[in-house]
Formats: sequence, C-alpha cells, structure tokens
Amino acid sequence: MKVSSRTLSAIAAFLLCHTAEAHIGLSTPAQPIAATTQELSFLVGHGCEGLDTYRIEVQIPEGVGGVRPLDSAFGRAVVLKDDTGRVKAVTWTKPEANVLPEDTQFYKVTLRASLPNAPFTALYFPTIQTCRAPDGTEKVAAWVGTSGEHGHLAEGSTELPAPSLVVLPPRTPGWNKYTVTQHVHDLSVFKDAQIVWAGNAAYSPSEYISGLISKEPNTQVLQQIHPGTEIWVRY
Repeated sequence: MKVSSRTLSAIAAFLLCHTAEAHIGLSTPAQPIAATTQELSFLVGHGCEGLDTYRIEVQIPEGVGGVRPLDSAFGRAVVLKDDTGRVKAVTWTKPEANVLPEDTQFYKVTLRASLPNAPFTALYFPTIQTCRAPDGTEKVAAWVGTSGEHGHLAEGSTELPAPSLVVLPPRTPGWNKYTVTQHVHDLSVFKDAQIVWAGNAAYSPSEYISGLISKEPNTQVLQQIHPGTEIWVRY
C-alpha cells in the first residue's frame, strides 16, 4: 500500500502532538479498595508546549471524602470547599520566582482521601494544568475528559483524559465471590488476580493461564462483565 507524503506528515504531527501531551497519571501505593483511605498521587510528566508547570488544580469527585493534601515542590496546597464543607478541589501553585525557564521537570502532587464504597466504579479527577513562561505568559491544559468508561475516553473524543482510577472490592487470598453492579469492559482491573470466572467464561492476566482457558472445552474467554453478573475471583 502506497502512503502519500501528506498522510505521512499528518501521522507524524499526530504522534508528536500526543507524545508532547503525555497524560497526567494517577497512582496509589496500594490497590484502590472500596471504603478505604488511600494516598493518591498525580504525576505530571510534561509541561505545556515547552513551558514549566506553574499550577495544578485537582477537582475532587462526589463520594471521595476526608481529603488531606500533602505539601510538594509547589509548596503548600490550597483547599476549596463547598457550602457543606466537602472539599471540591485542591490547588498547588509554584511561587513565580521558582518558575523554570523551560519544561525540564517531572512533578508529583499527592493527597490522602477516603474512597467510596462503590466497587467497580470509575472515579475521575478532572485536573487543570497551568504552565507559565518567564515573561508571565500562561498556557492551560485541561485534563477533564470523562466521556468513556473506566478511565477510557469514548472513541472520537478530543478532550484530554482526566486522571482516573477504578475502585476495587475488598478481597482475601483465595477465592472471592462478587456480584458486579457496574459494566466492566476493561478486565485489567483484575491485573493482580490469578483467574476470574463468570459462568462458563474465564479471564486471567497470565498468558499461560489464558492459553489454558482458550483450549478448555465448553469454556469461553471472558471479555467483559455486565451489571448483575456473579463472578468468582482468585487472588
């Protein structure tokens, strides 16, 4: 197949653009188990078009409580609350004198919060990244896309994806029985499980076990889980 120079240029521009706009990640030191308190770290790998990151505003979704931010390279965080006292957003702002002449740093801001008792629910934390040039010029990247499910944007969305995580149910070593109340199409939420069974369908993050599943008579490969499905998961 022959590809035109215009098409190649468009592909190159797409790749360069999306490499420069690497997403803001969200990590936790432990599995995000429902109804537990977690440290949530927001990882800022890049600034905006070569400018240093100056401010990070993380919006807190409904159901997340007990928010306590940690100080960072940006200094002390500012907490915004609604009329009921619930924390709506946390903002970290770098002193103007500390803004770097260009985008060279990796940043991490962290808060402590209680997750809701809502297993298999995706939580989105829309985040506004503001970058600043030494002359005071600012650029903003709004990481607010929540149009998909479980941390994935809907096909064709032009929004930058909001940092997100999927709340997992409590578990014990061995077999665990759950009734799923949310549609789970991304089975990577079971990345630390040995195997997942739903009726006569099974899934495993292990390539070896996945191979056995595909060869097992009268057994299907589990690809998604619908609400109301009873599953067995071995950890």
